[in-house]
This record gives sequence, C-alpha cells and structure tokens, in this order.
Amino acid sequence: MNQELDFMFLKYARVWIPDPEEVWKSAELLKDYKAADSVLHLQLEDGKDLEYKLDPKTKNLPHLRNPDILVGENDLTALSYLHEPAVLHNLKVRFIDSKLIYTYCGIVLVAINPYETLPIYGADIINAYSGQNMGDMDPHIFAVAEEAYKQMARDERNQSIIVSGESGAGKTVSAKYAMRYFATVSGSASEANVEEKVLASNPIMEAIGNAKTTRNDNSSRFGKYIEIGFDKRYHIIGANMRTYLLEKSRVVFQADDERNYHIFYQLCAASRFPELKALKLGSANDFHYTKQGRNPAIDGVDDAKEMSTTRQAFTLLGINESYQMGLFQVLAAILHLGNVEVKDRDADSSIIPPNNGHLLTFCELMGVTYQDMSHWLCHKKLKTTSETYIKPVPKLQAINARDALAKHIYAKLFNWIVDHVNKALHTTVKQHSFIGVLDIYGFETFEINSFEQFCINYANEKLQQQFNMHVFKLEQEEYMKEQIPWTLIDFYDNQPCINLIEAKMGVLDLLDEECKMPKGSDDSWAQKLYNTHLKTCALFEKPRMSNKAFIIQHFADKVEYQCEGFLEKNKDTVNEEQIRVLKASKKFDLLVELFQDEEKATSPTGAPTGKRTVLSVKPDKSRQGQASKEHKKTVGLQFRNSLQLLMETLNATTPHYVRCIKPNDYKHAFTFDPKRAVQQLRACGVLETIRISAAGFPSRWTYQEFFSRYRVLMKQKDVLPDKKLTCKNVLEKLVQDPDKYQFGKTKIFFRAGQVAYLEKLRADKLRAACIRIQKTIRCWLARKKYLRMKGAAVTVQRYVRGHQARCLAKFLRRTRAAVVVQKFQRMHVQRSRYRRMQAAALAVQCILRAYMARQRYKALVREHRAVIIQKTVRGWLARQWYKRTLAAVVRLQCCVRRMRARRELKKLKIEARSVEHFKKLNIGMENKIMQLQRRVDEQNKENRLISERLMGLESSHAAEGERLRAELSRLRSAEDDAKSNANRVTTLLEELARLRKELETTRSEKKVIEDWAETYRDEMEQMVAELKEQNGLLKSEKDDLNRLIQEQNLQMTEKMCKAIQEETQQLETDLNEERSRYQNLLTEHLRLEERYDDLKEEITLSMAVPKPGHRRTDSTHSSNESEYTYNSELAESEEGSRGGEDVTRGNLDMSLFLKLQKRVTELEQEKQSLQNELDRREEQFQRARARDDEQHKKARSAELEYESLKRQELESENKKLKHDLGEMRQSLSGSAGATSAAPGSPAYKVLLDQLNASCEELEVRKEEVLILRSQLVSQKEAMQHKDEKQTMTEPVLYVEDVQKMRDAGEITQAYISLKDTNRSPNPDYHRLNEDGELWLVYEGLKETNRLLETQLQAQRRSHENEVEVLRGELQSIKEENNRQQQLLAQNLQLPPEARIEASLQHEITRLTNENLEMLNTDDPKKYREYRLNVLRRMIDLMEQLEKQDRTVRKLKKQLKVFAKKIGELEGGQVENVSPGQTVDEPIRPVNIPRREKDFQGMLEYKKEDELKLVKNLILELKPRGVAVNLIPGLPAYILFMCLRHADYVNDDQKVRTLLTSTINSIKKVLKKRGDDFETVSFWLSNTCRFLHCLKQYSGDEQFMKFNTTKQNDHCLSNFDLAEYRQVLSDLAIQIYQQLIKCMENILQPMIVSGMLEHETIQGVSGVKPTGLRKRTSSIADEGTYTLDSILRQLNSFHSIMCQHGTDPELIKQVVKQQFYIIGAVTLNNLLLRKDMCSWSKGMQIRYNVSQLEEWLRDKNLMNCGAKETLEPLIQAAQLLQVKKKTDEDAEAICSMCNALSTAQIVKVLNLYTPVNEFEERVAVTFIRTIQSRLRDRMESPQLLMDTKMIYPVTFPFNPSSLALETIQIPGSLNLTFLTRV
Repeated sequence: MNQELDFMFLKYARVWIPDPEEVWKSAELLKDYKAADSVLHLQLEDGKDLEYKLDPKTKNLPHLRNPDILVGENDLTALSYLHEPAVLHNLKVRFIDSKLIYTYCGIVLVAINPYETLPIYGADIINAYSGQNMGDMDPHIFAVAEEAYKQMARDERNQSIIVSGESGAGKTVSAKYAMRYFATVSGSASEANVEEKVLASNPIMEAIGNAKTTRNDNSSRFGKYIEIGFDKRYHIIGANMRTYLLEKSRVVFQADDERNYHIFYQLCAASRFPELKALKLGSANDFHYTKQGRNPAIDGVDDAKEMSTTRQAFTLLGINESYQMGLFQVLAAILHLGNVEVKDRDADSSIIPPNNGHLLTFCELMGVTYQDMSHWLCHKKLKTTSETYIKPVPKLQAINARDALAKHIYAKLFNWIVDHVNKALHTTVKQHSFIGVLDIYGFETFEINSFEQFCINYANEKLQQQFNMHVFKLEQEEYMKEQIPWTLIDFYDNQPCINLIEAKMGVLDLLDEECKMPKGSDDSWAQKLYNTHLKTCALFEKPRMSNKAFIIQHFADKVEYQCEGFLEKNKDTVNEEQIRVLKASKKFDLLVELFQDEEKATSPTGAPTGKRTVLSVKPDKSRQGQASKEHKKTVGLQFRNSLQLLMETLNATTPHYVRCIKPNDYKHAFTFDPKRAVQQLRACGVLETIRISAAGFPSRWTYQEFFSRYRVLMKQKDVLPDKKLTCKNVLEKLVQDPDKYQFGKTKIFFRAGQVAYLEKLRADKLRAACIRIQKTIRCWLARKKYLRMKGAAVTVQRYVRGHQARCLAKFLRRTRAAVVVQKFQRMHVQRSRYRRMQAAALAVQCILRAYMARQRYKALVREHRAVIIQKTVRGWLARQWYKRTLAAVVRLQCCVRRMRARRELKKLKIEARSVEHFKKLNIGMENKIMQLQRRVDEQNKENRLISERLMGLESSHAAEGERLRAELSRLRSAEDDAKSNANRVTTLLEELARLRKELETTRSEKKVIEDWAETYRDEMEQMVAELKEQNGLLKSEKDDLNRLIQEQNLQMTEKMCKAIQEETQQLETDLNEERSRYQNLLTEHLRLEERYDDLKEEITLSMAVPKPGHRRTDSTHSSNESEYTYNSELAESEEGSRGGEDVTRGNLDMSLFLKLQKRVTELEQEKQSLQNELDRREEQFQRARARDDEQHKKARSAELEYESLKRQELESENKKLKHDLGEMRQSLSGSAGATSAAPGSPAYKVLLDQLNASCEELEVRKEEVLILRSQLVSQKEAMQHKDEKQTMTEPVLYVEDVQKMRDAGEITQAYISLKDTNRSPNPDYHRLNEDGELWLVYEGLKETNRLLETQLQAQRRSHENEVEVLRGELQSIKEENNRQQQLLAQNLQLPPEARIEASLQHEITRLTNENLEMLNTDDPKKYREYRLNVLRRMIDLMEQLEKQDRTVRKLKKQLKVFAKKIGELEGGQVENVSPGQTVDEPIRPVNIPRREKDFQGMLEYKKEDELKLVKNLILELKPRGVAVNLIPGLPAYILFMCLRHADYVNDDQKVRTLLTSTINSIKKVLKKRGDDFETVSFWLSNTCRFLHCLKQYSGDEQFMKFNTTKQNDHCLSNFDLAEYRQVLSDLAIQIYQQLIKCMENILQPMIVSGMLEHETIQGVSGVKPTGLRKRTSSIADEGTYTLDSILRQLNSFHSIMCQHGTDPELIKQVVKQQFYIIGAVTLNNLLLRKDMCSWSKGMQIRYNVSQLEEWLRDKNLMNCGAKETLEPLIQAAQLLQVKKKTDEDAEAICSMCNALSTAQIVKVLNLYTPVNEFEERVAVTFIRTIQSRLRDRMESPQLLMDTKMIYPVTFPFNPSSLALETIQIPGSLNLTFLTRV
C-alpha cells in the first residue's frame, strides 16, 4: 500500500463496502488503519457498527469514497477515485437528487431512462447547445450530436453515434432526439424540407418496427443504422436507412402483457374511418395475432391519433394515398389470415372449412383465388429427381405454414417500406459527408433465450470490441500527444467469444452446416456443439440438466440458449406455392411488387423460400447454380455479413457512444435499482472505460488550472514567473512518489486517488487557515467583549457607589425627619384619639336617649293600632258571618230555583225539538224569528191597545150599556176571538222566553268574542309596536347598507379603475403580441423573398445559353402592388435574369413554386389583417395617449414666453443691421469719387468689417429666426388645441389688468386668446359672458392695435430723421458689432448645433439681466410700463413674423449687390496701392456665399439619372467613409427632396420608380453587407428619417402640428403616399430585426465568457477538478472575453447609433433588446451548467449585472426597460446566494423569485453545487417544499428563455426641425446632376 493511500485511511475516512441488497454501502472508519490490522472498524450510515475483515492474502482495502464536493459531477472521470461504487453513487445522486439523466463517462454519454417526459428537448435547448463545446455545457444527447456535427465539419470525417442499451432503456428516443438535433441545427439546402422527411421516418419505423414488451412500451424490435447525408455547406441533403434482424416471430406470437407491432393496433383503432371500411377490421381483440398478449392498450397512447400521424408521415415521404391503402390492405390481410381456422381431416391431413369468412376477406384483399389459397395452406409440394408430389399436411404443420406466410408477407412489406423511405430520403446532390445514428438492441438475457437473443448478443460482442479498441486508441493518442511515457494497459478482449461464434467451426458455421443436412435437427446440432467446443473453449459450457441447451460466457454475462427452433429460424422457410399464388394476383399491383425480387436476392431480414423450379422451362445451369447458392443464404449468414458491413462503416467513421441505462424493471419514474444499474454498467462497457482510465492517469489538469486550484498550497517564494516550473516544484514537494504523476506538454497527469490526496491537503490548509482566522476573530471578539464588559463594570460600579452614597445620605435625612415626624405624629394620634373618644361618648349618649324615646313612642303607637285592629277585626268577623249566612240562603234559593228551572228546561227541550225541526226545515229561521219577535212586539202593542180599549169599554159600560147590549152579540164573538188570541199570546210569550234565553246565550258568546277581539287587538297593537321597532331596525340596517353600498361603490370604482388599467395593460400586451406576430410574418416574408431571389440567381447561373423569348411585363403598377412587386423593378442586372425567366420556368419545381405562391398569398392576407388590427390598437393607444398629453400642454407656455423674448431681441438686432446697411449704402453712394474709400483706407476697412460682420451675423440670425419660428408656431398650435369650454368660460383679462400681471405666461395667454377671438367669423362679442368683460377687453385691444399701427406709420414717416440720429450712435454700434464678432468667432469654432445654442444662451442671459434690472427697480409704474412694452413688442413681433423672411431675403440681395460693387472697386484701384501698404496691410478676399435665389427644398433630376442617384447615394455609400461627416439622415433628406420635386411636377411614374428603387437598393445593401452593424444601423436611421419625412410633409393634421409655416408649405400636394409609408415601415422593421441579429451575432460569443466564466472578482470562486471533457477556463487568457469586452461593445453600438442620428426612442428599444439577449443567454447557460450554480458564481453574476446597470445610468437609459429584462438573471443569482434550509427560506424564495418559473427555480436548486467543503447541498425535501408552494402558479413549463425573441419595435413620430431649403449637398457624394429648386 502506498504512503498516500495509507495516509487516507484515517479515522472518519469514508469507504465503500459490498452489500447484497444495495450492491455498495457507505461506511466510516472509527479508528486509523495500520498496516498490521486485519480488521477495519466501521460504522454504517444508519449508526450500526461493523467489523470489516480484510483478505489476509491480498490485504486489499475497501474503496475510498470521494469528497462530497465531487459527488454529482458531470463527468465520471473527474472523480478522484475511479471505481464501481463511485460511478454508481454519482449516477444515483444525479438521477435521484438532481433529476439529471445524462452523465459523461469519458467519451461515453450515460443516459438513464427517467420514465417521465422532461422539458429538456425543446427548440430552446437545441439553440442553447448549438455551437457550444461539449465540455462547456451539462451532459446531454444534444451535446453529443453537436460534437459529432462539429467534428464532421472540422475534420471532414464521417461520424457515427452508437446508441445501445437494454430494451426499455431509451435507445430509440435518444436516437430520435439526435436526428431532431441535426435536422434543426443544419437545416436543408433546399426547400424540399429534407430534415422534415428524416424526422417523418421515425413515426413510420416505430409503427412497423416497434412493439410493446414487458420491459418497454415502445421497444424497437429491429436494429437500424441511419446515415444522414450533408453537402459541402453541411446542410442535410438526404438520408439512408439500413435495418437489421426484424423480429418476425412477433407477428404471429406475443407473450403475456405484450403487443404485436403498433401498426396493427393503429389500423384496428382507425377501422371506423370511411376509407378503411373495406378492410373489414374491428377491435384488436377480434384477431388472433393481436389479442394473445391480453392487453391491447397502452396507457396514455391513442392508437387512432397515432394512425393519423403515421399517415401524415407516409404522405410527407411521397407515399401517396393509393399506396397507403395498399399497405393497409396487406396488413389487414395478415390479421385476417391469422384468424383462418384449420381443422383436422385425419391424423395426417387437415382442411379449411369452405366459405371461411376470414380467408375470403384475405383473398379478396390480396386479389387471389380462394380455392388455391385454401388448398396450399393445407398441402405442400415434394420434389424428387424424377417427379413432383403434392402431400397434405397435418393441422399443426398447416398452422405453422400459415404463420410462416404471415411473417414472410410482413417481412416483405417491412423491406418495401424501408426501401421507399430511403427513396424518399435519397438525393441527387453529391454527398460530402454523413453522420450515422445506430439504434441497435442491447445485450439481452431472458429465462428462455433463442435464436434472436443469440444474434443480438453476437452483435453486441462485435460492438463492444470496437468500443474497447476505440477507448484504448484515444488513451494512447492522448498520452502520445502530451509525450507521456506509454505503458501497456491491460483491458478485456472479447475476441475469443467472437471467434466462438463466427469463426470456422463456430456456432454459426455449425448451424449453417446442420441446416444443409437433409435430416438435420436441433438435437444433432447441439451434440455437434458439445463435441466441438465443450472441451476446447472455456467460454462454452453445457447446462447440467439439459442436452438441448448451451451456455456462452459473453462480455456482459453468461447466457443459456435453448437449441429448440434454431434451425427453423435460421432457415426461415415458407411454402413456395403459397408465394406463387400471391404473385399470381391480378388485382393487387403492390403485392406483385413486394415479391417481384423474390428470386434475385434476399434482404437482411428476408428468408429463403425453399427450392422452386419451373417445370416447363429448363433454366440455365450456371445461373441456376449461382441463384441457388445465393438463395440458400441462411439468416445467420446474412446477419453476419450485414454486421460485418456495419463494423466496416463504423470503423471508417469517428464514433460517439451513448449508453442507455434502465433504472428499474417496473417503469417507475426516477426510481433507481442499484442491482439492475450495475448489471447494465458492466454490460455496456462503462465500467471497462473507467477501469482503462483508472489504470493510467485518469485525472488531468492544465498547468493554469492546477496553479489556480492549489495556489493555497504554495508559498510566496515558490511562485515563479513560469507557472509550469512552479507546478513542477510544488508537486514534487507535495507528492513524494514520482510515479503518481507525469508532466505533459500542456497538462499534468495524475493517477487515481492523487487528486483526492491533493484536495485533502488543500482542504486541510483551508481548514487550518479558517481555524486561524476563526481563532483570531474570536480572540478579537472576546477581547472587544471583555473591554466592553470591563468598561461597563467600571461604569456600573461608579454609578452604584454614587447611588449607594446618595441612598445613605437620603437614609440619614429620612431618619432625622422620621423622628420629628414620629413626635408630631404621636402627639397628633393621642390628641385625635382623645377627641374621637369624647365625640364617641357624646354620640353614644345622644343615640341612647333618642333610642329610648323612640321605644316609648313605638309602644304607644302599637297600643293605639291594636285597638283599631281589634275593632276592625270584630266588624270583619260579623260581616263575614252575615255574608256566609246570606250566601247559604241564596244557595238554597238557587238550588230550589235550579230544580224548578231544570224541570222547566225539560219542558222547553221538548218544545225545542219541534223548533229544531222547524229550523232544519226552514233555512234562515233566525231572521224569521226576528220578524216574529217584531210581530210579537206589534201584537203586544195591539194587546195593550186592546186592553186600553177594554178599560175604556168597562168604564163606559154603564153609559153605553144599551149600545153595548146591542152589540153584545158582536162583542161576544169578539170576546171569543180575544180568548183565542189570548191563548195564542201565551204561546208566543213562551216562545219569547225561549228566544230571550237564546239571546242571552248569544250575548254571552258575543261577550266572549269581544273579549277575544280585545285580546287580539292588544296583541295586534303589540305586534304593530314590534313591527315598528323592527322597521326602525330595518331603517338603520338600510342606512348601514346604503353606507356599505356607497363604500362598495367606491371600492368598485377603484376596482374598475384598476380593471381599466389592467385592461389597458392587456391591450398594450395584445398590441405588442400582434406587433410581434406581424413582424415575425415580415421576417418570414423577407426570408421567402430572399429564397426566391436565391432561386432566381441559381436558375440564372444554371442556364448555359439563354434562349431568346418574349418577356411579358406589366403595363402598370399601382401603389397597392408596390409592397410585393418592387423586388423586380430596379436593377439592370435583374433585367437579364428576367429575360430567361420564362425559359427556365419549366425546370422549376412546380410544387415548390405553388407552395411559395400560396405562402406569399397567406402572408399577404395575414399581414393585411394584422395591419388592420395594429391600426385599430394604435388608434386606441393614441386616444389614451392624447388624454395624457393634454396634461403637459400648460407646461409649455413658459417656454413660449422665452422664445418670444428671444425673437424680440433678434428683431431688434435685425433693426440694427438695417441701420448698418443704410449707413453702408450712404457711404458707398458718397465714395464714388472720393479717395478716402480706396482699399486700405480707414473708411474702406470700416466698410469691409461691417460688411463681413453683417453677413456673418445675418446668417446666424437667419438660422436662429427659422428655429425660433418653428418652435413658436409649434407651441402656438399646441396652445390653440386647448379645450373650447375652458376658453369660453374663463374670463379674459382687461387691458387695465395687464399692468397687474406678474407672470409672462399670462401675457402670452391673453395674446393667444386675442388672436383666437380675431380669427372667429362674426362672433357675438357682447354675449361672450354675462358682464361683457371680454367685449371690453376686445375693444381695448383694438384701440391698442390702432395705436400701435399709428405709431408704426409715424415711425415710417420719421425714418429719414432716425437715420441721422442713428449715425450719431455709430460708434456704440461698432463696439457692439466688435463684441458680436468676437462672440461669433467663438461660436464658429463650435459645432452647428452648439452655435445656435450658444447664441440663444447669450440672448437669454442678456434678456434675463434686463428683466432682473426691471424687477429690482423701486418704481412700480416703470415696471408696469415695462410689462406693457413687452406685450406691445410681443404683439408687434407676432404680427411681423411673416415679414421677416422677406426682409432677410431683401437684405441678402442688397449685400450681394454691395459685394459686387466692392469687387469692382478692388479691381479698379488695386494698381494705386503702394507697396508699403501692401506689405503692411495685406488684402484678404471676401468669402461671400453664393445664393442666387430662394430655394423651395426640392432637388430635380432627370429620369435617366435615377440609377446613378441610387448607386451613388445608396449602393456605394460607405458609412465608415463619406457618411461619417454627413449630417445625420442626409441621404434620407436628399431622397425626400427628390421625391418632393417628382410630386411637385405631378409625375406619378417618377414617384413610384424612385420609391421602388430606393427600397430595393436598401435591401440589396443589407443583403450584401447585412452582417456589418454600422451599415445596418446607418440605413435603419436613414429609413426611419425618410419615413418621418413622409409623415411630416404628408399634409395630415396630426403630423403638421409640429411643423413651421414654411415646412407646412413644403408638404406634398399631389400624391398620398400612405401605402408607401407602410412599406417603408415594414422595411424599417426588417432592418431593425437585421440589426438585432447582427448585434446578437457579435454579442453571442462574449456573453457566456464575460458574464459567467470570467472571474470579474478574482479569487472568489475556485476551479473544481474536471474530467475528460474540459470546460472553458475562467482565467482571462488572451482572446478570452470579459465583462469589459461586453461593455466596450455596448459602447460601440451606442456611439454608432448616436453618430448616425438614430431616434432616441429607437436606441432605447435596441438597448432593451441587447440586455434581454444578455440576460437570456446568461440565464440559459446557467440553467444548463451545473458547475456555474454556486454561491460564489451568484456573487460574480450580481456584480456583473451591477456594472451593466451602471452603464445604463451613464448613458441615461435607466427608463428604457432594459433593467427589467435582467430581472430573471438577478433573481437566479440571488437564489444561488440565499439560505436554502427552513420553511421560512422557502417562503422567501417563492416571494422573491417572481420572474422565474417553477421549472427554473427547481432546476437551479437541483444544480446548486458546493465549490468548497464549507458549502452545503440543497436538501431534496427543501426542493419538494418549493415545488409544493409553487404548484398553483399559472406559467409556461418552458425551462429556458427564448433567446430568439425580439420585442416588437415601434417608430414614434420624430419630426425634424431642419429646413429643407438650407440643406447643402457635399461634393463627395458625386451628386452634381441634382439641381436645387
């Protein structure tokens, strides 16, 4: 044991020990290991102690475990200890904890099947891996594909990607993703979409070659090698596919829980489609060939949908509908054939029942006769030398023959489909190179292994041998490259196993020999194997309990093969007559095509069909023998030949290996079974790669990396300038054994374990340093704490002692005071006690006396009351006795009366019965009773009358005796009547008594009812009261509800406001999306146009001799067509190509042409719809924006006052210039004959100085007047757009109030109101407001105007007198002119923009001083007069605004005339000048610009000069040359001025051709120099300026409001170019996108290196050990990009755009896009690089982002939205640095990372890797907590940001203040043919 490794086995060291369940288990040493120890004392991770016994012979120690910081590495070769447990543990940690399925193992990519769909294969991931080095990104299948693609292009050598693994490990998916990567990255060289066809072959091959097995739902049951061809530009041009060993037995047999090939189930699922009704299919359970697995469905797979995908793929590959239906007929026929039932006729023969439905369908679909097929299914033909026999076959053989026919048909169909796929992928273009993707079965071992498993394992043996040799070769090349001494590495060679299989007398050779034997059998073949190899080959064994099996020791494992069926499968025979029946089909051409090459050759998966001879024709003997030999090839021989061809192909290419691992047998997502994983790792060669690497020097470091990592182990004196020598010296000190390392040319090579040893030394050194730092810091903290405690103790003692002293003094004072207090207190207490006792005695006496008096009084009162009580009681007793006696008497009376009443009642009841009966008979008797009662009353009255009459009769009886006697007889009769009436009255009285009783009863009931009613009334009143109370409560609740409703209304209003804002934001978002979509369509349209142009060029170049032909051209082109027709209207070079267009049109691909035409039409329609939608959205946005703009109008009034004052001062200066000119005029008129005006005289010099100064001053003033006038007019227009309501309601100031105005803005407003009022037609001024104030103001201002006009006329009349007065002031004016000349000389040294600014600043300063002087005056009258004068001057200035241009032009003409006269004087008097004067005062020529006339801002050119104009101004203009010194946007101004002239002359053809030529030329420039940022930026700026000019001078009011009056006069008058504005806008969008792409191409290589890899803060992050795949170094070498490189490039971009005059808003959008690209690329690489996810890297990223923000602040671009685009990157960096342990940390992360998606957050947490041992990994439970908290987020599952996304660009209108007539054309542009108009 070496010293270093012995040193590693110390206490707490961790090792791996074998375990039967987990394969390897981790343990920790409890004490140090010594050389004499035979037992290691270990402790397992679960806390269990264990004694591990060492082998006494070998003393082999257990494997050491790698440090935690190396666990989870991307490359297994980066591990310090390379052995099986380290590999297994690293894969498990990456797969389970980090959810990473890819890992490098040297040159091998290990891919573990996750059994779950992962979002790591999208287009964004492909773009992220494209162009990257293999070691720079995390392991991925795309990285392997990119490496193969790059090596193909770099080395010009064909490549191969070998994907292998067990069934269900994910081989097919890996191969599919590799092909998708090639198709996406390379693209095709033509519009044939070859890459789509290559990808379309996948669903076809999966449908016909994949099936569900117990291990995999989509298992490939054949091997395939796909060669993807590339041309010289490395674009895909085609592909070719080779297949190996199709599992034909699956067609007729499937095990439990397995399926047949997918295509059969897809057909059954789609049987309901109308076009498939004729196939007579149904459910998969209806057919024998599809129901044997008893589980025809796959979870999550829709077979009908998959059928549609398969048919689309067929169509894309050129297999039309008729051929597809033919394929489906064959497949359906196979299913029906499987359902054909064969019955026994006898023991040796069989029969098919007549009219078998399935056989009828089979014959109908295949187009064969029923009799022939049913006959040959049950018979076979035997041939002898002399004759032929037809023999029936038993049932079992008939069924086997039926199944053999089905397998043969399917194999033929499979080969036919493969051939047609290859034809569709074939290309006529010469193939330059190819990349092959091999998807082949991995090593297989089952309980029963047959011929298929034997061939599969044989192929894997060959591939493993090739893999071992390649790994060995790479190791050898690496050592030789670094000049390391080469030592032979022993590795496993499986050549003996291959010889056992394929050598002479090998297994395959003996099998073929047995197949040739007439009576060969599986048993005899097995005996031959035993006899040949059992004793001679150690790799061949015989099972103990079987004589029909053999065992082969393969590379991966021992496999036992059952001999049964080997011969039959190797022969693969089929009944020849059955094939002949199928070939005789007359209706089915496809069937004939399948079997047309039956006799010629056999495919690798085909089978010999037996001996067939034609009886009627004698074949040629030589050919017959050759064909027979070819026909007799067995399946084993064919497979061996095809495998040999495959190996030759692989050996001729550079291989790349992908090993797929199946983590478990249950298809559980992210579940890792160590046993199964180790078994596959051993089988696929990964561990052999590790062993080969570990046998040499597996760890390799560059000198720079070693120095950076282990600098902490060096002393300062050890560091030398030569880092290589430094590393050598240090390493010799650290590692004593020189055999443990080797020094190469560029790298240091370490043996296994040495890096771990160095890491331990480094960790110990860092730990010691940390301890020392901790010790020092803790000492410092403890001392600081001690000093603080000491100072605090002293302070506390001082205060305590002082407090104690104060307390003692206080105690003494209180004691003294207490004695005094006690004395007085005691005295007070005694006195108080005595007084209380005295008072108490008196009170007691008083109370007792009063009590005794009250007692005597109470006794008297009681006696008196007793007497009264006795009296009352006695009286009460007497009364009570009386009452009882009376009550008894009354009771007796009542009883007697009751007894009588009862008797009476009985009588009445008897009578009442009749009454009751009467009541029943008569309804309404009660009323009748009442009537009777009334009658009784009447009768009583009558009775009383009668009684009275009787009384009268009795009284008058004596007097009337005689008369009565006479009437006696009458009276007697009357008496009888009366008696009868009396009897009747008695009856009525009785009835009346009864009715009275009833009445009493009724009254009592009524009383009860009334009592109830009273009670009810009380209850109702109470209820009403309660209801009133409830009503009051309800009212209060109503008030509360009203208040609540109001509050809710307020809240709803706020919500509505928020909703409106959100809706507005949503509308803006939708608008941006529509813009983005529209601009993407423009990009697609541009790509199609470029493709169209390229095709035209190719066609033109491909024509050898152009044939003459008639070329048809359009006679007219409308402006509507200009958008899409200007591509072919300009250049002469295109005219020639157009001449041959019709000639070569026939050679074009019409489908391609129609596709392009249809695509262009669709793009036009979609573009128009998008444009309409965009206009609508922009109108909404403009309306919303207009409301915001109104708030800023008032702020501009102050600026208007400033500009007015400036203009007023300029007017005064112009007046002074007038006076100077007048003086000059008089001087010239008076100097014609005087000698004083000669050159050189004082008068001449004064005149010349004045003239020069006046000219220069006039030019400056002219520019200032133009600028100020444009600003004043624009501001006046802005002020005029105020609300009319405000104008009509606000009172206008009086003229008298003008004196009271303190704000200049009020004067301006008053003036504007006056001007508005004067413009209105016939207004009723008296009714402007109620008081007539506006009318008074108007009258006053009219009087003011008249006064001013009078003053102006008086000034004109007195002009002559003023000239004389001004002559006296000439000296002061000269001084002022001198000062102005000095100022002008200073200004001339400044740029043009700074000149005007300086002059304005000077005038503002002077006016400010005057204002301050007036404000400081004490006289308010003077101030009011000054304000009135200012108002008058403003009014005068505004009225004379239009006269200034004419005055300036007139003065210019006068100056020219004077200059001419001066020239004549110089010419006439130059001879009179003396030599002394010439020497003393040299004559300088006067430089006066020539301006013969006023220009209208137009340029005229001839039609034949249009090409020259475009050529000089666009095509040949270099932004870095001539264009640098031009005015920004000068080409745009020149083009627009030419366009104005064409509009002026009303030449529509000229306008159209100029615009079309301009657009085409710009496109040509961009196509030619589109990768030059400066060129693209230059033309983007000019295109936008041209677009703004078209808007500014279009005549639209929305654009004219910013113009000056002169600019409005220059508006276009004849043509509306709105459509061309849209075309130019589209062109600007295309240029902008080209600019972004160009910028992205420049920035892309810098971003990752500068933002991630480079250490801006040196020393923060360390370099971890890397594996075979080296990453880009983070140390800034020469050529390495840094953050400063990015900032310098950003500065370059910004300065170029500013130099070209790009609109500021457009610059902001470009910068925003730049920062988005930086942030997106950086974040994407961070998400795909595990080594970048650390705490220190988060600090680096945050620092880099702060530098970018600082750059934004320096450029004043913080409000452009660029910072917000970096928010995801900032949050990712913060996520790397925050704590990640507790639930509070999880909550903080969820709230902080709102710009990151859940997938991104989880990805960063999974990738987080500690760089040092002091950091901790993120726990899996913490990640699960984050996922649960973020589960409700509604977001896209996309992992990476879209780096190709371009924000929609807008071009805000930016009018130019530059006057067109002032533009000068430099001579360097060679545009002399243009004439200014």
